[in-house]
Amino acid sequence: MLRRNIRMRREYLYRKSLEGKERLLYEKKRKIREALQEGKPIPTELRNEEAALRREIDLEDENTAVPRTHIDDEYAHTAEKDPKILLTTSRDPSAPLQQFVKELSYVFPNAQRMNRGGQVISEIIESCRAHDYTDVVLVHEHRGVPDGLIVCHLPYGPTAYFGLLNVVTRHEIKDKKAIGTMPEAYPHLIFDNFSTKLGERTANILKYLFPVPKPDTKRIVTFSNQSDYVSFRHHIYEKHGGPKSIELKEIGPRFELRLYQIKLGTVDQAEAQIEWVIRPYMNTSKKRKFLSD
Repeated sequence: MLRRNIRMRREYLYRKSLEGKERLLYEKKRKIREALQEGKPIPTELRNEEAALRREIDLEDENTAVPRTHIDDEYAHTAEKDPKILLTTSRDPSAPLQQFVKELSYVFPNAQRMNRGGQVISEIIESCRAHDYTDVVLVHEHRGVPDGLIVCHLPYGPTAYFGLLNVVTRHEIKDKKAIGTMPEAYPHLIFDNFSTKLGERTANILKYLFPVPKPDTKRIVTFSNQSDYVSFRHHIYEKHGGPKSIELKEIGPRFELRLYQIKLGTVDQAEAQIEWVIRPYMNTSKKRKFLSD
């Protein structure tokens, strides 16, 4: 199993290393294609390669014309099976953190909660790979208040690091009748204001934690981005007075997420390449937003 994982990881890194060459070749073919369509002369620097490139252009179809990236590979098989998630915490979790993770296990369908104990992260990741888990979600705390969420996609990454703010659990809401019970149906997802490339990347990481819902499900999970703070809300709706009368009821929990790092690897790989990280000087650029325009 260990040799197989090493081999597959090496193949993945090799495919990733070819991306620069494939992108360069794609740009050359694009220039030749544009010149032929517009009736312009072939660019001087491409005249020696023109014959070979035109043969390749003739053999391409709509699936092979645009090069694939490692980002496509990461989530290539998500449509084939439902996600399987392991939820765990930092070591020696407090009661509020355990309660929050318990509620998250109901939020994410097909999630299993595990007591961390004395296990090392690398052991958890290896065990999850062996048992076909698609994601690992780690929740951290500071003095009993949940303050960090790590989403690690398996087998090769990416890993997204979020700060957690303003956590309100169902357990803290006194009126149990008002919030009702937690449904187990697969939810519809709403992603609001993720318009940049980084925003789309973040939305993908969160989206693939949930399986495809049935059209008639009445459960809704919302991720709404406002100034790079992503608000999580969880609702169900009822149609008491016909199709035009919809009653929306929040069932909790609720919290805010702040993305601060994405790594191109799993959480146990300290040497993994950093795709994006927030820097101290970025906090001073008040008008600049990273997840939306």
